[in-house]
Formats: sequence, C-alpha cells, structure tokens
Amino acid sequence: MKKKINIIIVSPSGAIDPAYIDEAKAVLKSWGHNVRVSEHAKGKFNRFSGTDEERIEDLQNAINDDWCNVILCARGGYGLSRIIDKIDFSPLLKRFKLIVGFSDITAIHCALSRLGLPSLHAPMAKHIATEPDSPAVQQLRKILDSPHHRITVSPHNRITAEGILAGGNLSILYALRGTPFDLDYEGKILFIEDVGERLYHIDRMIQNLRLGGVFGKIKGLVVGQFTDTDEDSSFPDGAYGIIADALKGYNLPVAWNFPAGHIDNNNMPLMFGAKYRLNADTLQKTFSLEQLAD
Repeated sequence: MKKKINIIIVSPSGAIDPAYIDEAKAVLKSWGHNVRVSEHAKGKFNRFSGTDEERIEDLQNAINDDWCNVILCARGGYGLSRIIDKIDFSPLLKRFKLIVGFSDITAIHCALSRLGLPSLHAPMAKHIATEPDSPAVQQLRKILDSPHHRITVSPHNRITAEGILAGGNLSILYALRGTPFDLDYEGKILFIEDVGERLYHIDRMIQNLRLGGVFGKIKGLVVGQFTDTDEDSSFPDGAYGIIADALKGYNLPVAWNFPAGHIDNNNMPLMFGAKYRLNADTLQKTFSLEQLAD
C-alpha cells in the first residue's frame, strides 16, 4: 500500500479562481493524499493572491510545517520577486519538502538550486483541476507516488551530456540575473520556456545569457514551449530561430520543442536538481532526456 503524502497548497504569486484550488484539492485527495489549503491561497490583493506579508506568511508556514511533504503552488503569474528574499528556505535542508510549480515559481526553483535542493517544474492547480487525466498531470501523479522516476522523450543519440537540470521561465531567469538568486549555470543542463513575450524581448533575454557566458558554462540546453509570441518580420524564424542564432559556435546538445511550459495537456514535469542525460541531434531536432537513477 502506497504511503499518503501530506500536501499544502499555497499561492505565492498571482491570484487564482478559488474553484481551481477546491477542484485540485479534490483530485489530489482522490489520489489518496492528504491536502490542506494555506490561509490566503484563495485571496486577492491587486493582482496578487494576498499582500506581500500574507504570501510570505503562507509560504514560510508551509516550509516550516513538519506535517507537510509537498508544497503545491496554485499558480504563477507575478509576485515572487517581491518576496523571495524574505523567505527562509533553510528548514528544507533539515526536513525536505518537494515544492511544485512553474512560471513565476521559477524564482523558488532558483532559490532551491542555490541550496542544492531539488524541486519540481510541473502543472499546478488549474491543470490538475481541469485536466486530471492529461499526460502531464498523470506523470505528476506518478512522481508524487514515487519521486525516483525516469522520463524519456523521443530517444536518439548524437551529442550526449550529463548534468543537473535547472532553469524554468526565461523572463524570471533574466530578472534574477545579478541577484543572489541567479542560477549557478556551471555544468548544468538548462531548461527554458516562456509565454506572451515579444520576440525582441526574447532576443534581449537570450543575448543577456550569451553575453554573460551562460552558453559556455552549461552542458546542454532543453528548449521548451514559447507560446503566444507575436509575429515580427525582424525575427522570421521566431523564438527558436533567435535561440539557434545565439548558440552558433557552441557545441551543445539541444532538445528543441520539449513538451513543457505554458501549454495545456502536455506540460511534462521536470525534476530540477536531479541528474539527467541529454542526447540530441541538433540537425534533426530529435532528442532524449532521461533522469538518471540516484
């Protein structure tokens, strides 16, 4: 019989329709887990789920709570950059909890990466509530049942690299550059995705990584979904063309069009802080990404 997981749902960023939290809680309970909802998770203050102080309180309480095994972030949006430096993540070094989320939650992933702790880039409350049978949510279910998992996509061998997976939303990674929460890119396999950005904004962010020497430090790159971008004749090949142009001269394995990011149904979970092997053919754009056993 599998062990029940104790999950706390928090909203450290944007406000969310409370119905999504209630429905996600019901789904998680149907999987056999215990679920609590933090005090201000269903709140609203301007564009946020609560004031800075309320969101700090909820996230810190979940981190400190000995009952909790998993902290599920209800949604991304915006707001963590206002409070990330006020959160004490050190209790997780003594009693680890898996923090789950993506988009603005990238700030938490970066903070945990600096501490050498894993975290899960994965669907949040809305997708759990509305797409419980989707491949991504079912993969999340398997990970909650057994965190030591393997994931392989489109096997192919050409250029191979092994490293710790890190990254997340490109806009957040860019916003954290030069701060104490900037990733240590050395030796990492980097994952990036984004949504709703103008192509010249994407170029600016990618050039920042290039100028900062990031592409010379990482061992491989996983390019997720860049959705809802505008059309711009200045960049006829879109976001992927921008990234490919910036990578010229680097002999990196690159996984293009990885099924993760701001997409429905197929935002496949990725365990940041875990070791992966990336095999990629940059010409054919086929790849495999496999989490290695501990």
